[in-house]
Amino acid sequence: MTVSLSRAEAGALSARNLAYLDDHLQRYIDAGKLAGTIAAIYRNGHLAHWSVQGQADRENGVPMRDDTIFRIYSMTKPIASVALMQLYERGLMQIDDPVERYIPSWKNLQVYQSGVYPNFQTTPCIRPMTVRDLLSHQSGLTYGFMMRTNVDAAYRAAGIGGAPGVGGDGCATLQEMIDRLAEIPLEFSPGTAWNYSNSTDVVGYLVEVISGQRLDTYLQEHIFGPLGMVDTGFWVRPEQADRLATNYRAAPSGGIEVTDAAATSVYLKEPPILFGGGGLVSTPSDYLRFSRMLLGRGQLDGVRVLGPKTLELMTRNHITGGKSIAAATSASSFQGGAYEGNGFGLGFAVALDTADGQISSSPGEHNWSGAASTHFWVDPAEDLTVVFMTQYMSLSPQTRYNLARELRAIVYGALD
Repeated sequence: MTVSLSRAEAGALSARNLAYLDDHLQRYIDAGKLAGTIAAIYRNGHLAHWSVQGQADRENGVPMRDDTIFRIYSMTKPIASVALMQLYERGLMQIDDPVERYIPSWKNLQVYQSGVYPNFQTTPCIRPMTVRDLLSHQSGLTYGFMMRTNVDAAYRAAGIGGAPGVGGDGCATLQEMIDRLAEIPLEFSPGTAWNYSNSTDVVGYLVEVISGQRLDTYLQEHIFGPLGMVDTGFWVRPEQADRLATNYRAAPSGGIEVTDAAATSVYLKEPPILFGGGGLVSTPSDYLRFSRMLLGRGQLDGVRVLGPKTLELMTRNHITGGKSIAAATSASSFQGGAYEGNGFGLGFAVALDTADGQISSSPGEHNWSGAASTHFWVDPAEDLTVVFMTQYMSLSPQTRYNLARELRAIVYGALD
């Protein structure tokens, strides 16, 4: 794609350096490591760069296009978190509320000591789990795909998943998943460590309980509709189906192979569970509108979605003791450089120390990524937001982090 000099100049970015970004992504595509990509950069009130490369469906020769639909997996989490904080702004809940107030069956949660499912030895929590623990991943919950402990093995045995097609197909409804989670001990007592988990799926459940609406209905009415996010939802409607990208994973022989073909995708029908932590599909244009709202302190094009002080609260580090994710991560969680230099707020990772993270950024920048290597970040200090979309399935945060840090080096190198 030809870089628009006028766009780059309007956003105070170097057109030459933005060409490096396109070249870098093309190398991934030419090497067969990615099928296709879209990168969007918005700065100083202008769309400074929009790059569409490669194919949405390599096997059928379908080119990537501006409105291709992507599985965004955990980039669902910031959206669900914003939804719950809208209810906070209405006075319907407080972030230090005990979760058991909204889920009575969680009143006597226990912490794992020993044993295997279903025969565990447990101990009581030091204190009740709070809503903030869920939003900041300090709840003690986990994910079944961690493959690290007897607790995450219990999630797999109980069929507790986290997104369509990512294991855990044993629960027919979100309520059933919530009920099963009540029966499995926590990895640690809430607030004592950080662990990536099903916490935001529970956040989505709380949105339903507190608002009285289904999660998809609430998001459409209070976020997607107001922001003009016309292609974001929990499944792909029939009239959208030809725009869904195929999802890939690493092939044993090298390169990539199909893991969820566009024509037969699990996302082509309504899912039984609306996963607030990983269930959405979206387009780069739609997600850019969401990230621009965050950059605009909760407002976009005159539409207020969230108050600026609420967003300020969300983008502070909420990890107990002001620790970084790396310092607070439990033994049951993913490990890796992705956590260095970052804290965690209420739905986002938050940059604390760019030197410690060894990555170009600004303190206070907030971000997250998805399992199919999608990524976004919002940097208020530079009046900048970036949305990157591709479909390469990797449950390792380190793989996604390596790609994200390369993109950041080029984007920040382009700032004038």
